[in-house]
Amino acid sequence: MKQKKKGYFVLVLHSHIPYVIGQRDWPHGTSWLYEATVESYLPLLNTFYDLAEEGVNPQATLSLTPILCEQLSHPHFAKGLQSYTEDKLSYARQNASDFKRYGEAHKAALAERWVEFYSQMGESFESRFHRDLIGAFKTLQDNGSIEVITSAATHGYLPLLGFDECVHAQIKQGVQSYRRHFGRPPRGIWLPECAYRPGYKWGFPVHEQRKRVRMRKGLEEFLIEAGIKYFIIDNHMLRGGKAIGMYLSRFKALQKLWKRFSTSYEPIKEEKEKSPYSIYFLQGGTSPEAVAVFTREPQTSLQVWSGQWGYPGNSWYLDFHKKHHPGGLRYWRVIDYKADLADKEEYYPERVPSVVKEQADHFFRLVKNALLEHHHKTGKQGVLTAPFDSELFGHWWFEGCQWLHSLFQMMSKDHEISPLTCSSYLENSPQGEIITLPEGSWGEGGFHYIWLNEQNSWTWKKIYKAEEKFLQLVKQWHHKGSEIAGRILAQAARELLLLESSDWQFLITTWSARDYAEERVSLHFDNFQKLCRLLEEIEETGKLGQEGEQFLRACEEKDGIFADIDITWWLKK
Repeated sequence: MKQKKKGYFVLVLHSHIPYVIGQRDWPHGTSWLYEATVESYLPLLNTFYDLAEEGVNPQATLSLTPILCEQLSHPHFAKGLQSYTEDKLSYARQNASDFKRYGEAHKAALAERWVEFYSQMGESFESRFHRDLIGAFKTLQDNGSIEVITSAATHGYLPLLGFDECVHAQIKQGVQSYRRHFGRPPRGIWLPECAYRPGYKWGFPVHEQRKRVRMRKGLEEFLIEAGIKYFIIDNHMLRGGKAIGMYLSRFKALQKLWKRFSTSYEPIKEEKEKSPYSIYFLQGGTSPEAVAVFTREPQTSLQVWSGQWGYPGNSWYLDFHKKHHPGGLRYWRVIDYKADLADKEEYYPERVPSVVKEQADHFFRLVKNALLEHHHKTGKQGVLTAPFDSELFGHWWFEGCQWLHSLFQMMSKDHEISPLTCSSYLENSPQGEIITLPEGSWGEGGFHYIWLNEQNSWTWKKIYKAEEKFLQLVKQWHHKGSEIAGRILAQAARELLLLESSDWQFLITTWSARDYAEERVSLHFDNFQKLCRLLEEIEETGKLGQEGEQFLRACEEKDGIFADIDITWWLKK
Protein backbone atom coordinates (compact mmCIF):
# COMPACT_ATOMS: atom_id res chain seq x y z
CA MET A 1 0.00 0.00 0.00
CA LYS A 2 1.70 3.18 -1.17
CA GLN A 3 1.73 5.94 1.40
CA LYS A 4 1.15 8.68 -1.15
CA LYS A 5 -2.44 7.54 -1.61
CA LYS A 6 -5.02 9.48 0.37
CA GLY A 7 -7.66 6.74 0.44
CA TYR A 8 -8.62 3.28 -0.74
CA PHE A 9 -11.69 1.72 -2.30
CA VAL A 10 -12.58 -1.80 -1.16
CA LEU A 11 -15.08 -3.64 -3.35
CA VAL A 12 -16.47 -6.79 -1.71
CA LEU A 13 -18.61 -9.14 -3.80
CA HIS A 14 -20.52 -11.91 -2.02
CA SER A 15 -21.20 -15.03 -4.12
CA HIS A 16 -23.69 -17.61 -2.89
CA ILE A 17 -26.25 -20.10 -4.19
CA PRO A 18 -27.89 -22.64 -1.86
CA TYR A 19 -27.15 -26.30 -2.52
CA VAL A 20 -29.25 -27.27 -5.53
CA ILE A 21 -27.19 -29.93 -7.34
CA GLY A 22 -29.18 -33.15 -7.41
CA GLN A 23 -32.44 -31.31 -6.77
CA ARG A 24 -35.08 -30.37 -9.32
CA ASP A 25 -34.09 -28.09 -12.20
CA TRP A 26 -36.89 -25.62 -13.01
CA PRO A 27 -38.40 -23.25 -12.04
CA HIS A 28 -36.39 -23.59 -8.82
CA GLY A 29 -33.25 -25.61 -8.31
CA THR A 30 -30.17 -26.15 -10.45
CA SER A 31 -31.35 -23.49 -12.92
CA TRP A 32 -30.44 -20.91 -10.22
CA LEU A 33 -26.86 -22.13 -10.17
CA TYR A 34 -26.44 -22.18 -13.94
CA GLU A 35 -28.18 -18.84 -14.38
CA ALA A 36 -25.94 -17.18 -11.78
CA THR A 37 -22.86 -18.75 -13.38
CA VAL A 38 -23.66 -17.62 -16.93
CA GLU A 39 -24.98 -14.18 -16.01
CA SER A 40 -22.68 -13.25 -13.09
CA TYR A 41 -19.74 -15.53 -12.27
CA LEU A 42 -18.47 -15.97 -15.84
CA PRO A 43 -18.93 -12.26 -16.72
CA LEU A 44 -17.14 -11.27 -13.50
CA LEU A 45 -14.27 -13.64 -14.26
CA ASN A 46 -14.05 -12.28 -17.80
CA THR A 47 -14.03 -8.73 -16.43
CA PHE A 48 -11.19 -9.45 -13.98
CA TYR A 49 -9.17 -11.37 -16.57
CA ASP A 50 -9.70 -8.63 -19.18
CA LEU A 51 -8.56 -5.98 -16.71
CA ALA A 52 -5.45 -7.99 -15.85
CA GLU A 53 -4.60 -8.33 -19.54
CA GLU A 54 -4.98 -4.55 -19.87
CA GLY A 55 -2.54 -4.02 -17.01
CA VAL A 56 -5.25 -2.93 -14.57
CA ASN A 57 -5.25 -4.55 -11.13
CA PRO A 58 -8.82 -4.51 -9.72
CA GLN A 59 -7.78 -5.61 -6.19
CA ALA A 60 -11.36 -6.70 -5.51
CA THR A 61 -12.36 -8.89 -2.56
CA LEU A 62 -14.68 -11.77 -3.46
CA SER A 63 -16.43 -14.19 -1.16
CA LEU A 64 -17.26 -17.64 -2.48
CA THR A 65 -19.38 -19.55 0.02
CA PRO A 66 -18.19 -23.08 0.78
CA ILE A 67 -21.46 -24.56 -0.45
CA LEU A 68 -21.12 -22.65 -3.74
CA CYS A 69 -17.58 -23.97 -4.13
CA GLU A 70 -18.89 -27.50 -3.57
CA GLN A 71 -21.27 -26.99 -6.48
CA LEU A 72 -18.86 -25.26 -8.87
CA SER A 73 -16.43 -28.16 -8.37
CA HIS A 74 -19.08 -30.90 -8.47
CA PRO A 75 -18.63 -33.61 -11.15
CA HIS A 76 -22.11 -32.87 -12.55
CA PHE A 77 -21.64 -29.10 -12.77
CA ALA A 78 -19.81 -28.80 -16.11
CA LYS A 79 -22.23 -31.07 -17.96
CA GLY A 80 -25.25 -29.33 -16.45
CA LEU A 81 -23.92 -25.88 -17.35
CA GLN A 82 -23.23 -26.99 -20.91
CA SER A 83 -26.79 -28.30 -21.23
CA TYR A 84 -28.20 -25.07 -19.78
CA THR A 85 -26.17 -22.93 -22.20
CA GLU A 86 -27.18 -25.03 -25.18
CA ASP A 87 -30.84 -24.71 -24.21
CA LYS A 88 -30.52 -20.93 -24.00
CA LEU A 89 -28.79 -20.84 -27.37
CA SER A 90 -31.58 -22.90 -28.88
CA TYR A 91 -34.23 -20.56 -27.49
CA ALA A 92 -32.31 -17.49 -28.70
CA ARG A 93 -32.10 -18.91 -32.23
CA GLN A 94 -35.77 -19.86 -32.13
CA ASN A 95 -36.69 -16.35 -30.94
CA ALA A 96 -34.60 -14.79 -33.71
CA SER A 97 -36.32 -16.93 -36.33
CA ASP A 98 -39.78 -16.14 -34.97
CA PHE A 99 -39.11 -12.40 -34.76
CA LYS A 100 -37.86 -12.33 -38.35
CA ARG A 101 -40.96 -14.19 -39.50
CA TYR A 102 -43.18 -11.67 -37.69
CA GLY A 103 -41.29 -8.71 -39.18
CA GLU A 104 -39.82 -7.63 -35.81
CA ALA A 105 -36.33 -6.82 -37.07
CA HIS A 106 -35.07 -5.10 -33.91
CA LYS A 107 -36.10 -7.93 -31.63
CA ALA A 108 -34.53 -10.39 -34.05
CA ALA A 109 -31.25 -8.47 -33.77
CA LEU A 110 -31.51 -8.58 -29.98
CA ALA A 111 -32.09 -12.34 -30.15
CA GLU A 112 -28.91 -12.66 -32.23
CA ARG A 113 -27.09 -10.77 -29.47
CA TRP A 114 -28.31 -13.40 -27.02
CA VAL A 115 -26.90 -16.05 -29.33
CA GLU A 116 -23.57 -14.21 -29.22
CA PHE A 117 -23.75 -13.80 -25.43
CA TYR A 118 -24.39 -17.46 -24.61
CA SER A 119 -21.83 -18.56 -27.20
CA GLN A 120 -19.22 -16.32 -25.59
CA MET A 121 -20.02 -17.57 -22.08
CA GLY A 122 -19.82 -21.17 -23.25
CA GLU A 123 -16.48 -20.47 -24.94
CA SER A 124 -15.15 -18.75 -21.82
CA PHE A 125 -16.12 -21.71 -19.65
CA GLU A 126 -14.58 -24.26 -22.01
CA SER A 127 -11.47 -22.52 -23.32
CA ARG A 128 -10.58 -19.57 -21.12
CA PHE A 129 -11.29 -21.19 -17.76
CA HIS A 130 -11.00 -24.87 -18.79
CA ARG A 131 -14.23 -25.85 -17.02
CA ASP A 132 -12.64 -24.99 -13.67
CA LEU A 133 -14.14 -21.84 -12.19
CA ILE A 134 -12.63 -22.39 -8.73
CA GLY A 135 -9.24 -22.72 -10.44
CA ALA A 136 -9.90 -19.50 -12.36
CA PHE A 137 -10.65 -17.57 -9.16
CA LYS A 138 -7.62 -19.16 -7.50
CA THR A 139 -5.39 -18.01 -10.39
CA LEU A 140 -6.64 -14.44 -9.96
CA GLN A 141 -5.89 -14.59 -6.25
CA ASP A 142 -2.46 -16.16 -6.75
CA ASN A 143 -1.65 -13.42 -9.26
CA GLY A 144 -2.65 -10.70 -6.80
CA SER A 145 -5.66 -9.45 -8.78
CA ILE A 146 -8.30 -10.35 -6.20
CA GLU A 147 -8.65 -11.73 -2.71
CA VAL A 148 -11.05 -14.63 -2.10
CA ILE A 149 -12.65 -14.97 1.33
CA THR A 150 -14.79 -17.68 2.86
CA SER A 151 -18.18 -17.80 4.60
CA ALA A 152 -20.16 -20.11 6.86
CA ALA A 153 -20.38 -23.61 5.41
CA THR A 154 -23.96 -23.52 4.13
CA HIS A 155 -24.67 -19.85 4.77
CA GLY A 156 -26.28 -20.60 8.12
CA TYR A 157 -27.77 -17.57 9.86
CA LEU A 158 -25.23 -17.63 12.68
CA PRO A 159 -26.86 -15.36 15.31
CA LEU A 160 -29.92 -17.63 15.49
CA LEU A 161 -28.25 -21.05 15.48
CA GLY A 162 -29.12 -22.72 18.76
CA PHE A 163 -25.76 -23.96 20.01
CA ASP A 164 -22.21 -22.67 20.02
CA GLU A 165 -20.98 -26.01 18.68
CA CYS A 166 -23.14 -25.51 15.58
CA VAL A 167 -21.76 -22.02 14.98
CA HIS A 168 -18.26 -23.42 15.45
CA ALA A 169 -18.90 -26.19 12.89
CA GLN A 170 -20.30 -23.80 10.27
CA ILE A 171 -17.16 -21.64 10.54
CA LYS A 172 -14.65 -24.50 10.82
CA GLN A 173 -16.08 -26.18 7.72
CA GLY A 174 -15.90 -22.85 5.92
CA VAL A 175 -12.19 -22.55 6.75
CA GLN A 176 -11.48 -26.19 5.89
CA SER A 177 -13.29 -25.97 2.56
CA TYR A 178 -11.37 -22.83 1.66
CA ARG A 179 -8.03 -24.49 2.40
CA ARG A 180 -8.95 -27.41 0.16
CA HIS A 181 -9.94 -25.23 -2.78
CA PHE A 182 -7.42 -22.39 -2.52
CA GLY A 183 -4.39 -23.96 -0.88
CA ARG A 184 -4.10 -21.41 1.93
CA PRO A 185 -6.07 -20.34 5.01
CA PRO A 186 -8.65 -17.58 4.51
CA ARG A 187 -7.98 -14.20 6.07
CA GLY A 188 -11.50 -12.85 5.81
CA ILE A 189 -15.04 -14.14 6.10
CA TRP A 190 -18.44 -13.00 4.91
CA LEU A 191 -20.85 -13.53 7.78
CA PRO A 192 -24.13 -14.61 6.11
CA GLU A 193 -26.40 -11.58 5.69
CA CYS A 194 -23.69 -9.56 7.51
CA ALA A 195 -25.43 -10.86 10.64
CA TYR A 196 -23.61 -10.57 13.95
CA ARG A 197 -24.37 -11.42 17.56
CA PRO A 198 -22.28 -10.42 20.60
CA GLY A 199 -21.94 -12.67 23.61
CA TYR A 200 -24.84 -12.57 26.09
CA LYS A 201 -27.40 -14.72 27.88
CA TRP A 202 -29.45 -16.17 25.05
CA GLY A 203 -32.63 -18.24 24.92
CA PHE A 204 -34.28 -20.13 22.07
CA PRO A 205 -36.59 -17.59 20.35
CA VAL A 206 -39.20 -20.15 19.18
CA HIS A 207 -38.27 -23.38 20.92
CA GLU A 208 -40.56 -24.97 23.49
CA GLN A 209 -37.61 -24.54 25.87
CA ARG A 210 -37.29 -20.81 25.25
CA LYS A 211 -36.96 -20.17 28.98
CA ARG A 212 -33.71 -22.15 29.00
CA VAL A 213 -31.30 -19.20 28.93
CA ARG A 214 -27.54 -19.65 28.83
CA MET A 215 -24.45 -17.60 28.14
CA ARG A 216 -23.40 -17.64 24.47
CA LYS A 217 -20.09 -16.62 22.93
CA GLY A 218 -19.95 -13.63 20.59
CA LEU A 219 -19.33 -14.48 16.95
CA GLU A 220 -15.98 -12.69 17.07
CA GLU A 221 -14.69 -15.38 19.45
CA PHE A 222 -15.37 -18.13 16.89
CA LEU A 223 -13.68 -16.11 14.16
CA ILE A 224 -10.56 -15.48 16.22
CA GLU A 225 -10.34 -19.17 17.14
CA ALA A 226 -10.55 -20.04 13.43
CA GLY A 227 -7.77 -17.62 12.49
CA ILE A 228 -10.05 -15.16 10.69
CA LYS A 229 -8.69 -11.61 10.56
CA TYR A 230 -11.71 -9.57 9.42
CA PHE A 231 -15.38 -9.47 8.42
CA ILE A 232 -17.82 -6.90 7.02
CA ILE A 233 -20.68 -5.15 8.80
CA ASP A 234 -23.43 -2.73 7.84
CA ASN A 235 -23.11 0.94 8.73
CA HIS A 236 -25.95 1.03 11.27
CA MET A 237 -24.18 -1.62 13.38
CA LEU A 238 -21.18 0.68 13.75
CA ARG A 239 -22.80 4.09 14.03
CA GLY A 240 -26.45 3.43 14.77
CA GLY A 241 -29.07 5.32 12.81
CA LYS A 242 -31.56 3.85 10.38
CA ALA A 243 -30.67 0.55 8.76
CA ILE A 244 -31.02 0.87 5.00
CA GLY A 245 -31.68 -2.78 4.16
CA MET A 246 -30.61 -4.64 1.06
CA TYR A 247 -33.60 -6.57 -0.24
CA LEU A 248 -36.76 -4.50 0.19
CA SER A 249 -36.92 -3.11 -3.36
CA ARG A 250 -36.73 -6.57 -4.97
CA PHE A 251 -39.52 -8.45 -3.17
CA LYS A 252 -43.12 -7.27 -2.81
CA ALA A 253 -43.84 -9.83 -0.07
CA LEU A 254 -41.00 -8.37 1.96
CA GLN A 255 -42.41 -4.87 1.49
CA LYS A 256 -45.73 -6.01 2.95
CA LEU A 257 -44.02 -7.71 5.88
CA TRP A 258 -41.88 -4.63 6.56
CA LYS A 259 -44.99 -2.44 6.83
CA ARG A 260 -46.00 -4.45 9.89
CA PHE A 261 -42.56 -4.57 11.48
CA SER A 262 -41.73 -0.93 10.77
CA THR A 263 -44.40 0.31 13.18
CA SER A 264 -42.30 -0.95 16.11
CA TYR A 265 -38.89 -0.25 14.57
CA GLU A 266 -36.73 2.27 16.40
CA PRO A 267 -33.26 3.00 15.00
CA ILE A 268 -30.29 2.91 17.35
CA LYS A 269 -29.13 6.39 18.27
CA GLU A 270 -26.46 7.47 15.82
CA GLU A 271 -22.85 7.82 17.02
CA LYS A 272 -21.24 10.15 14.51
CA GLU A 273 -17.77 9.95 16.07
CA LYS A 274 -17.34 6.50 14.56
CA SER A 275 -16.54 6.49 10.86
CA PRO A 276 -17.19 3.89 8.12
CA TYR A 277 -13.92 5.11 6.56
CA SER A 278 -11.92 3.56 9.41
CA ILE A 279 -11.46 -0.03 10.49
CA TYR A 280 -12.22 -1.12 14.05
CA PHE A 281 -11.47 -4.23 16.07
CA LEU A 282 -13.43 -6.63 18.26
CA GLN A 283 -11.61 -8.48 21.02
CA GLY A 284 -12.78 -12.02 21.71
CA GLY A 285 -13.48 -12.85 25.33
CA THR A 286 -10.25 -13.20 27.32
CA SER A 287 -8.13 -13.63 24.18
CA PRO A 288 -5.59 -10.90 23.42
CA GLU A 289 -6.34 -11.42 19.74
CA ALA A 290 -8.80 -9.21 17.85
CA VAL A 291 -10.69 -9.37 14.56
CA ALA A 292 -11.16 -6.32 12.32
CA VAL A 293 -14.42 -5.03 10.88
CA PHE A 294 -14.84 -3.18 7.60
CA THR A 295 -18.03 -1.09 7.46
CA ARG A 296 -20.28 -0.59 4.46
CA GLU A 297 -20.33 3.05 3.39
CA PRO A 298 -24.06 3.65 2.85
CA GLN A 299 -24.39 6.52 0.39
CA THR A 300 -22.10 5.28 -2.37
CA SER A 301 -23.33 1.69 -1.94
CA LEU A 302 -26.93 2.73 -2.49
CA GLN A 303 -25.95 4.28 -5.83
CA VAL A 304 -25.16 0.77 -7.02
CA TRP A 305 -27.62 -1.35 -5.08
CA SER A 306 -30.87 0.53 -5.42
CA GLY A 307 -33.03 -0.38 -8.40
CA GLN A 308 -35.31 2.53 -7.57
CA TRP A 309 -32.97 5.49 -7.83
CA GLY A 310 -29.53 3.92 -8.21
CA TYR A 311 -27.62 3.12 -11.38
CA PRO A 312 -29.42 -0.19 -12.23
CA GLY A 313 -32.70 1.74 -12.60
CA ASN A 314 -31.50 3.74 -15.60
CA SER A 315 -34.17 3.77 -18.29
CA TRP A 316 -31.80 2.48 -21.02
CA TYR A 317 -30.73 -0.65 -19.16
CA LEU A 318 -32.09 -4.13 -19.79
CA ASP A 319 -35.18 -4.80 -17.71
CA PHE A 320 -34.84 -7.78 -15.38
CA HIS A 321 -38.49 -8.67 -14.91
CA LYS A 322 -40.09 -8.79 -18.35
CA LYS A 323 -39.21 -11.99 -20.22
CA HIS A 324 -40.15 -13.57 -23.54
CA HIS A 325 -41.38 -17.13 -23.67
CA PRO A 326 -40.31 -19.68 -24.63
CA GLY A 327 -36.81 -19.30 -23.26
CA GLY A 328 -37.17 -16.50 -20.69
CA LEU A 329 -34.90 -14.11 -22.62
CA ARG A 330 -35.22 -10.34 -22.16
CA TYR A 331 -35.79 -7.81 -24.93
CA TRP A 332 -37.03 -4.72 -23.08
CA ARG A 333 -35.48 -1.83 -21.21
CA VAL A 334 -36.26 -0.48 -17.76
CA ILE A 335 -38.05 2.74 -18.92
CA ASP A 336 -39.06 3.51 -15.34
CA TYR A 337 -38.63 1.60 -12.11
CA LYS A 338 -42.38 1.65 -11.41
CA ALA A 339 -43.55 1.11 -15.00
CA ASP A 340 -45.92 -1.74 -15.67
CA LEU A 341 -44.44 -4.63 -17.66
CA ALA A 342 -46.88 -3.90 -20.48
CA ASP A 343 -45.37 -0.42 -20.86
CA LYS A 344 -41.77 -1.57 -21.32
CA GLU A 345 -40.11 -0.60 -24.58
CA GLU A 346 -37.50 -2.45 -26.59
CA TYR A 347 -33.87 -2.48 -25.45
CA TYR A 348 -31.25 -0.53 -27.43
CA PRO A 349 -27.80 -1.82 -26.39
CA GLU A 350 -25.99 0.82 -28.45
CA ARG A 351 -27.22 3.44 -25.94
CA VAL A 352 -25.61 1.57 -23.01
CA PRO A 353 -21.83 2.32 -23.27
CA SER A 354 -22.22 6.07 -22.78
CA VAL A 355 -24.55 5.54 -19.80
CA VAL A 356 -22.15 3.04 -18.22
CA LYS A 357 -19.21 5.40 -18.62
CA GLU A 358 -21.15 8.35 -17.21
CA GLN A 359 -22.28 6.35 -14.16
CA ALA A 360 -18.82 4.88 -13.53
CA ASP A 361 -17.39 8.38 -13.64
CA HIS A 362 -20.09 9.61 -11.23
CA PHE A 363 -19.40 6.80 -8.78
CA PHE A 364 -15.63 7.27 -9.04
CA ARG A 365 -16.01 10.95 -8.15
CA LEU A 366 -18.32 10.17 -5.22
CA VAL A 367 -15.79 7.69 -3.84
CA LYS A 368 -12.84 10.02 -4.38
CA ASN A 369 -14.54 13.04 -2.86
CA ALA A 370 -15.60 11.04 0.22
CA LEU A 371 -12.07 9.71 0.75
CA LEU A 372 -10.44 13.08 0.16
CA GLU A 373 -12.83 14.72 2.61
CA HIS A 374 -11.98 12.07 5.21
CA HIS A 375 -8.26 12.64 4.60
CA HIS A 376 -8.69 16.40 4.87
CA LYS A 377 -10.56 16.13 8.17
CA THR A 378 -8.38 13.48 9.83
CA GLY A 379 -5.07 13.48 7.97
CA LYS A 380 -5.47 9.69 7.65
CA GLN A 381 -5.84 7.32 4.73
CA GLY A 382 -9.44 6.18 4.76
CA VAL A 383 -11.06 3.07 3.34
CA LEU A 384 -14.43 3.09 1.60
CA THR A 385 -16.00 -0.36 1.71
CA ALA A 386 -18.67 -1.25 -0.85
CA PRO A 387 -20.17 -4.75 -0.34
CA PHE A 388 -22.67 -6.22 -2.79
CA ASP A 389 -24.06 -9.58 -3.85
CA SER A 390 -22.09 -10.79 -6.86
CA GLU A 391 -25.36 -11.70 -8.55
CA LEU A 392 -26.24 -8.02 -8.75
CA PHE A 393 -23.63 -7.71 -11.49
CA GLY A 394 -24.81 -9.33 -14.70
CA HIS A 395 -27.86 -11.13 -13.33
CA TRP A 396 -29.98 -8.41 -11.71
CA TRP A 397 -28.10 -5.62 -13.46
CA PHE A 398 -27.07 -6.91 -16.87
CA GLU A 399 -24.69 -4.02 -17.56
CA GLY A 400 -23.09 -4.19 -14.11
CA CYS A 401 -19.88 -5.93 -15.20
CA GLN A 402 -19.36 -3.33 -17.91
CA TRP A 403 -19.72 -0.69 -15.20
CA LEU A 404 -17.12 -2.43 -13.01
CA HIS A 405 -14.70 -2.63 -15.93
CA SER A 406 -15.04 1.08 -16.62
CA LEU A 407 -14.76 1.98 -12.91
CA PHE A 408 -11.51 0.08 -12.37
CA GLN A 409 -10.02 1.57 -15.53
CA MET A 410 -10.71 5.04 -14.12
CA MET A 411 -9.30 4.21 -10.69
CA SER A 412 -6.11 2.79 -12.20
CA LYS A 413 -5.25 6.23 -13.61
CA ASP A 414 -5.82 8.20 -10.42
CA HIS A 415 -2.96 9.37 -8.23
CA GLU A 416 -4.85 9.98 -4.98
CA ILE A 417 -7.06 6.93 -4.47
CA SER A 418 -6.93 3.33 -5.63
CA PRO A 419 -8.72 0.00 -5.13
CA LEU A 420 -7.34 -2.42 -2.57
CA THR A 421 -8.27 -5.78 -1.07
CA CYS A 422 -9.34 -5.96 2.56
CA SER A 423 -6.21 -7.88 3.59
CA SER A 424 -3.85 -5.48 1.86
CA TYR A 425 -5.44 -2.52 3.61
CA LEU A 426 -5.43 -4.31 6.95
CA GLU A 427 -1.78 -5.35 6.67
CA ASN A 428 -0.65 -1.78 6.13
CA SER A 429 -2.95 0.01 8.56
CA PRO A 430 -2.19 0.85 12.19
CA GLN A 431 -4.08 -0.97 14.95
CA GLY A 432 -7.51 0.61 15.24
CA GLU A 433 -9.85 1.25 18.14
CA ILE A 434 -11.30 -1.72 20.06
CA ILE A 435 -15.10 -1.46 20.07
CA THR A 436 -18.23 -3.49 20.77
CA LEU A 437 -21.07 -4.04 18.31
CA PRO A 438 -24.81 -4.52 18.72
CA GLU A 439 -26.67 -7.50 17.31
CA GLY A 440 -27.93 -7.06 13.76
CA SER A 441 -27.76 -7.75 10.03
CA TRP A 442 -27.96 -5.91 6.72
CA GLY A 443 -31.63 -6.83 6.31
CA GLU A 444 -34.34 -4.17 6.35
CA GLY A 445 -34.59 -2.75 9.87
CA GLY A 446 -31.12 -4.08 10.64
CA PHE A 447 -32.25 -7.08 12.67
CA HIS A 448 -33.37 -10.70 12.19
CA TYR A 449 -37.05 -10.46 11.26
CA ILE A 450 -36.55 -11.53 7.62
CA TRP A 451 -35.09 -14.82 8.87
CA LEU A 452 -37.35 -15.21 11.92
CA ASN A 453 -41.02 -14.33 11.71
CA GLU A 454 -44.41 -16.00 11.99
CA GLN A 455 -44.10 -17.42 8.45
CA ASN A 456 -40.84 -19.28 8.98
CA SER A 457 -40.57 -19.82 12.75
CA TRP A 458 -41.52 -23.49 12.25
CA THR A 459 -38.23 -24.04 10.43
CA TRP A 460 -36.29 -22.98 13.51
CA LYS A 461 -38.14 -25.48 15.67
CA LYS A 462 -36.89 -28.23 13.36
CA ILE A 463 -33.37 -26.79 13.31
CA TYR A 464 -33.12 -26.57 17.09
CA LYS A 465 -34.49 -30.08 17.52
CA ALA A 466 -31.99 -31.49 15.01
CA GLU A 467 -29.06 -29.54 16.48
CA GLU A 468 -29.70 -30.77 20.00
CA LYS A 469 -30.14 -34.35 18.84
CA PHE A 470 -26.93 -34.27 16.83
CA LEU A 471 -24.86 -32.95 19.71
CA GLN A 472 -26.09 -35.89 21.80
CA LEU A 473 -25.25 -38.39 19.05
CA VAL A 474 -21.75 -37.02 18.46
CA LYS A 475 -20.99 -37.22 22.17
CA GLN A 476 -22.28 -40.79 22.26
CA TRP A 477 -20.73 -42.18 19.05
CA HIS A 478 -17.62 -40.22 18.02
CA HIS A 479 -15.17 -42.40 19.98
CA LYS A 480 -16.59 -45.83 19.13
CA GLY A 481 -14.55 -46.31 15.95
CA SER A 482 -17.35 -47.90 13.92
CA GLU A 483 -16.90 -47.21 10.20
CA ILE A 484 -20.59 -47.41 9.37
CA ALA A 485 -21.55 -45.27 12.38
CA GLY A 486 -18.95 -42.74 11.27
CA ARG A 487 -20.52 -42.58 7.81
CA ILE A 488 -23.97 -42.09 9.30
CA LEU A 489 -22.78 -39.34 11.63
CA ALA A 490 -20.96 -37.56 8.81
CA GLN A 491 -24.07 -37.65 6.62
CA ALA A 492 -26.29 -36.52 9.47
CA ALA A 493 -23.89 -33.58 9.91
CA ARG A 494 -24.28 -32.73 6.20
CA GLU A 495 -28.06 -32.85 6.42
CA LEU A 496 -27.93 -30.63 9.51
CA LEU A 497 -25.70 -28.09 7.76
CA LEU A 498 -28.06 -28.02 4.78
CA LEU A 499 -31.06 -27.67 7.10
CA GLU A 500 -29.36 -24.64 8.73
CA SER A 501 -29.03 -22.72 5.44
CA SER A 502 -30.45 -19.20 5.80
CA ASP A 503 -31.80 -19.37 2.25
CA TRP A 504 -34.87 -21.35 3.28
CA GLN A 505 -36.16 -18.69 5.70
CA PHE A 506 -35.39 -15.93 3.19
CA LEU A 507 -37.26 -17.66 0.36
CA ILE A 508 -40.25 -18.34 2.59
CA THR A 509 -40.43 -14.73 3.76
CA THR A 510 -40.09 -13.22 0.27
CA TRP A 511 -42.42 -15.76 -1.38
CA SER A 512 -39.89 -15.96 -4.23
CA ALA A 513 -39.71 -19.78 -4.01
CA ARG A 514 -41.69 -20.56 -0.91
CA ASP A 515 -42.89 -24.07 -1.77
CA TYR A 516 -39.40 -25.12 -2.80
CA ALA A 517 -37.83 -23.81 0.40
CA GLU A 518 -40.45 -25.53 2.57
CA GLU A 519 -39.81 -28.79 0.72
CA ARG A 520 -36.07 -28.51 1.28
CA VAL A 521 -36.45 -27.88 5.02
CA SER A 522 -38.71 -30.89 5.35
CA LEU A 523 -36.43 -33.04 3.18
CA HIS A 524 -33.23 -32.39 5.14
CA PHE A 525 -35.00 -32.68 8.49
CA ASP A 526 -36.57 -36.00 7.47
CA ASN A 527 -33.24 -37.29 6.15
CA PHE A 528 -31.58 -36.28 9.40
CA GLN A 529 -34.18 -38.11 11.49
CA LYS A 530 -33.91 -41.27 9.40
CA LEU A 531 -30.14 -41.24 9.76
CA CYS A 532 -30.53 -40.93 13.54
CA ARG A 533 -32.77 -44.00 13.49
CA LEU A 534 -30.07 -45.90 11.63
CA LEU A 535 -27.74 -45.33 14.57
CA GLU A 536 -30.44 -46.66 16.87
CA GLU A 537 -30.70 -49.73 14.63
CA ILE A 538 -26.95 -50.34 14.94
CA GLU A 539 -27.12 -49.92 18.70
CA GLU A 540 -29.94 -52.45 18.94
CA THR A 541 -28.76 -55.08 16.42
CA GLY A 542 -25.03 -54.40 16.05
CA LYS A 543 -25.34 -53.93 12.29
CA LEU A 544 -27.07 -51.94 9.56
CA GLY A 545 -29.63 -53.68 7.38
CA GLN A 546 -29.75 -53.58 3.60
CA GLU A 547 -32.55 -50.99 3.51
CA GLY A 548 -30.63 -48.72 5.86
CA GLU A 549 -27.45 -49.08 3.82
CA GLN A 550 -29.36 -48.17 0.64
CA PHE A 551 -30.81 -45.06 2.28
CA LEU A 552 -27.42 -43.98 3.59
CA ARG A 553 -25.83 -44.45 0.17
CA ALA A 554 -28.65 -42.48 -1.50
CA CYS A 555 -28.12 -39.56 0.91
CA GLU A 556 -24.36 -39.66 0.34
CA GLU A 557 -24.83 -39.57 -3.42
CA LYS A 558 -27.35 -36.74 -3.38
CA ASP A 559 -26.07 -34.62 -0.49
CA GLY A 560 -22.43 -35.75 -0.32
CA ILE A 561 -21.03 -32.29 0.35
CA PHE A 562 -17.81 -31.55 2.26
CA ALA A 563 -15.79 -34.75 1.96
CA ASP A 564 -13.50 -33.36 4.67
CA ILE A 565 -16.24 -32.89 7.27
CA ASP A 566 -15.15 -33.56 10.86
CA ILE A 567 -17.85 -34.50 13.38
CA THR A 568 -15.61 -33.55 16.31
CA TRP A 569 -16.32 -29.91 15.43
CA TRP A 570 -19.67 -30.47 17.18
CA LEU A 571 -18.07 -31.63 20.42
CA LYS A 572 -18.33 -29.23 23.34
CA LYS A 573 -14.97 -27.60 24.11
